[in-house]
Formats: sequence, structure tokens, C-alpha cells
Amino acid sequence: MSVPPGVRILITGGTGFIGRHLTRRLAATDVRLWTTGRRDESPLPAGRVRHVPLDIRDAEAVGDLVAQAAPQIVFHLAAAGVSDPAVPPALALAVNGGGTVHLLEALRRQGGVERVVLVGTCYEYGRRESVEGLDPFSPYAASKVAAWAFGRMYWRVYGLPVVTVRPFQVYGPGQAARTLIPAAIRAARAGEDFPLTPGEQERDFVYVADVVSGLIAAATAPDIAGASLDLGTGRVHTVRAVVERVWSLTGAQGRLLVAALPYRPGEVMRLVADADRTARLIGWRAAVGLDEGLRRTIAAFTPSASER
Repeated sequence: MSVPPGVRILITGGTGFIGRHLTRRLAATDVRLWTTGRRDESPLPAGRVRHVPLDIRDAEAVGDLVAQAAPQIVFHLAAAGVSDPAVPPALALAVNGGGTVHLLEALRRQGGVERVVLVGTCYEYGRRESVEGLDPFSPYAASKVAAWAFGRMYWRVYGLPVVTVRPFQVYGPGQAARTLIPAAIRAARAGEDFPLTPGEQERDFVYVADVVSGLIAAATAPDIAGASLDLGTGRVHTVRAVVERVWSLTGAQGRLLVAALPYRPGEVMRLVADADRTARLIGWRAAVGLDEGLRRTIAAFTPSASER
């Protein structure tokens, strides 16, 4: 699926990891594009994007931007704590919960929006067998549950065309250095030992370009307002197996120090997307396999890129 030409699009968090990839993809098409987020050493496409610095916690500033952009499609990726398990709960709630409310309220007042794609996280699920359905185990995940709940409310009460997507273990070029795969690649290239947990966590690793395609499909598929969708492959790999694959693909000489680190408190051992349901609803499936995705990520890796 593709976005029709001339559509006005707002991307919050457009300079983050997924946001940069989405912005670049859309900037190559004939759309009118606004983004928010911090400026960094990864420039946005010149002349194709109007970038507006914004604190999503500032309701007045959010309202002003929405009035200026008058978006037809919104991708809401601005968030605190994406790669920081220690993010303070109050900050996570203020940015991820409160910021989402500011955006939804501004869009409700503005009118004219055709689709709002809220980007959540697979970690909202926690232990999926939980009777509660959603079972977050970090401040970040809990604040994303709050954002989802407000999105549902704005859809039910005001008819705002909100869709929530929950990406799974996203990886690819330009990811923050502290996350698993960039950290493993950096250590492998440097010949360093790499400490990890026992590594038995099963995760659904999905390549960032596939996630971008999924976001666009969620923004353009008909008759799905109010839905929540998984963006993943439907297949799992253990953390240890993925790091071992990085070691193999790079010819790393350092040691893998398995079980040198403890699991995080409340660690969920298995997270896998319901890929079949997503395919039925929006016609999207991930196309890049793990080996190919790792090869692309390794080929694009530079120490400076990994620090973003």
C-alpha cells in the first residue's frame, strides 16, 4: 500500500529510530510532510520535510502545530523510554500518556484527520496468558497502555479514526547503541567480549523497513479504525541465538559471556506477534528474514551511527 499523493502527514518523533526511516520513505513520495523531534547528525531530506521542534508535553504547542499542519494522516511515535528501561515512571506517563492526550485532543478540535496511527509496543502484552490481556512490566510499557486506552476512548466517544500498532523487536541501521543488536555488532567488530543474560528470551525480531511498510499499511487500509495490530514476523528467535548469529556473520573473535547478566525483574520470556491477524486486516506481512536483516544492519554499521 502507498499514501496517495498530496496528502498532509504529521509524524511526531520523526527523528527517532523508526521515525527517521518512516520520514525518509514518505519524503521520497509526493506528500506534504511535517515532523517533530530533536535534530541530530542524521539529517532529514532537504526541502521535502518541514521539521518543527516540539515538546509533546506542551498542549498549546501541540495544538498550534496541528492547526498549522492540518494533517490528514498522523503517525505518533514521539515517546520517552523506548530504549531506557530505567525511565522514571512520571516522565514516561507525562510524555507517552499525557503527550498522546494532547495530540488526540488537538486533532479532535481540528477535524479533518483521516487516520491516526498510535505506535505502541509489544511489551504492553507482558505475559500474554494474563487474564487482563495487557500486562506491562516497565514504566515505558505501562505508559503505552495508557496511550492505547486514550486512543480507544477518543475513537469510541469522538469517532477519531485511531489505529494502534505494536511493533515487536525492531532492529536495523541507525538504532540506538545501547540496544541489543547494535551493541552486539559493535563488540563483535571491536573484538570484545560480550556479556548477556542466559539469553533464553524468545523475541519476534522484525526489520525496520518492514515496520515502516506496516505503519503505512495501517495508515491506508480501509475499515480498521479502533483496531490494534501487531507488527512482527510471527516467528521467534532466542536472544542468545541472535547474538550468536551476529558473531557468525561478523567473524567475531571475542567471547560471548552467557549468563554474565541477570534477567530484568519481571522479564517476559516469550513475545511473538499475531502476524496472521495483521495480514487479514491490512494485507501486510514482514518480508525481510532475520539473516538478511542482520546482514543489512551489519553492512550499514558505523560506530557514529550506532550512537544515535
